[in-house]
Amino acid sequence: MRCCFSAPFRALSALPSPCEVVRSGALLAPAVLRATADALHGPAHRREPRRPGVPAAVHLELVTLTEDHAVVSWYTGLPGTDDGSGHMLPAVTEGEVVYGTHPSRLIHTASEGHPTAHHLVELTHLEPGQTYYYQARSRGVPAIPTPLHLVRGNAVGTNRHGFGSAGPYSFTTPQPPPGRHLLSIALCNDLHLGETTAGLVAGVPLLRGVSQELGRTPYPQIMSRAVVAEARRRGADVLLAAGDISADGNPFDLADAKRILDGFGTHRRDYFVVRGNHDRARGGGCGPGSGCGTYDEGYWSCDGSCRDGFREGFLRSGELSYFLRDIGGLRIVGLDTYDKLGNGGDAGGLGAEQLAWFHARLRESRDQPTVVFGHHPLTVQGSVFPVTRGQRVERRQARSIIDAYAAAPGVFLHHAGHTHRNKRTVLPGAPHVTMQEVSAVKDYPGGFSLLRIHTGGFALNHYKAGGAAAREWTERSRRVAGGLWPHHALGRSVADRNSVRAHDLSGITRPVPQRASQGLCSWPAGPVVT
Repeated sequence: MRCCFSAPFRALSALPSPCEVVRSGALLAPAVLRATADALHGPAHRREPRRPGVPAAVHLELVTLTEDHAVVSWYTGLPGTDDGSGHMLPAVTEGEVVYGTHPSRLIHTASEGHPTAHHLVELTHLEPGQTYYYQARSRGVPAIPTPLHLVRGNAVGTNRHGFGSAGPYSFTTPQPPPGRHLLSIALCNDLHLGETTAGLVAGVPLLRGVSQELGRTPYPQIMSRAVVAEARRRGADVLLAAGDISADGNPFDLADAKRILDGFGTHRRDYFVVRGNHDRARGGGCGPGSGCGTYDEGYWSCDGSCRDGFREGFLRSGELSYFLRDIGGLRIVGLDTYDKLGNGGDAGGLGAEQLAWFHARLRESRDQPTVVFGHHPLTVQGSVFPVTRGQRVERRQARSIIDAYAAAPGVFLHHAGHTHRNKRTVLPGAPHVTMQEVSAVKDYPGGFSLLRIHTGGFALNHYKAGGAAAREWTERSRRVAGGLWPHHALGRSVADRNSVRAHDLSGITRPVPQRASQGLCSWPAGPVVT
């Protein structure tokens, strides 16, 4: 299976500009050259001297940063070893994080309490607005950061303290969102049930992707289940899944996805789903544009199952693929950003009826607190990879939506997937709206964003999926795109995946819902407007 980035390479109408090709080529060249060298001479890890028994602690990342807790992750491997794909074999060790409010006094310690190679440690009881210094280590070996030099990024802190050494690194906790907490919403996307290779890019044979291991549970299932469990554990009251639920619209995969999402709660009450380009309908005859079969390098192969698996799995008879839901004064608007025929690699787009419906809904209650979610983002900025039309909603439609936001001060968040990265954008045309791209569930960094809504503002925090199998696959899949994937997917700064913003949300009257013993929402069903 090819990821979302494969289709634009096949669609001539969506080719990047020459400047974009040169820029991205310069960035991708090191990875391509490294892949070539590994293919000819073996991975670099094989050429390093062995140091038996001494682990290497690498890929340190500050994943989550809130006003009172932070989550850091890293990997321990055996230098000089190779798992067959250029990755160090795991070294199972104890891991700990020492931290404090002064770089020479790291007097607090946090640990997982069990040995592992895939470390995820949470620092708790932090003070808002306080600068902390920390060092993660295994067997006394300090963990070194994931390098993000191609995007001038910082994976481990909110400043550059400790860079160029083994740390300690540092971060400053934000203030909490103003006002009283009302509810929390998990934002996720790109589950890709049915996919078997992560990051396979057509036309770039050296970037082969990372394949499903034979005999193992399929990684989209592992990651989707882990995200559902982690969202519930983190207190999410509602879950929004913004498209590409499946890899190619297969009805079996979409039914499997629904069974997994049902683990969070009840569809249309506790969780809501919209269509992505990979979930496009399989109807109207077999051939390019129908969504039926497989389109590969210019050739169409019909699988004889021209069906709309998304409609079968998630829509009732006659129900539209876009909707509005009111939950205690909070409007949730779900958009189908591939409401069209196409091969999946062209720009996203709303049908004329949907676009008119959307504008009318915003005009009805301009000041009502509103979250909008759909698969394609309205804008794409700062990507390591070539940015084509296929990575966003069609330009004129995106401009009309942003203009509608400018006249609707109640809209405060637009959640999108598709780009498989964490990226926060605020546009001058609608500065009150946070445009949040959320990385894919299916692979590195493998998680979701938690939207915590307060009466006077909100916080967005990214969490990696928990569980041993999910952490193992997340580490393995960071090698997508010749090892450049962290530069794209993690977020170039902590603020791309963790942010706080003031906004008047006092119009939301629903208090924090009482949760049933199994962790599901107990709200009564509200109206659905289509």
